[in-house]
Amino acid sequence: MISQRDNKKRRFSRQEKNRCRFCRANKDLIDYKDVTDLQKLSTSQGKLFSRKRSGNCARHQRQAKRAIKRGRFLALLTYTGE
Repeated sequence: MISQRDNKKRRFSRQEKNRCRFCRANKDLIDYKDVTDLQKLSTSQGKLFSRKRSGNCARHQRQAKRAIKRGRFLALLTYTGE
């Protein structure tokens, strides 16, 4: 039988693996000119992926949102899908 203590250890070890892609890369800021990374965070229709779907932490999700909006305004990204 698995004790509760062992179960908690497994749960915490799983959480460490599922870290934000920008935290793993030690990126402090998300640049709006980095179009390839920003395209991975939006759907083919031009919508942003949710935090749960993209796997980002709250801080980097906010930065990604701002970077995508700036990239759209400067015509680096499209507002709608192709």
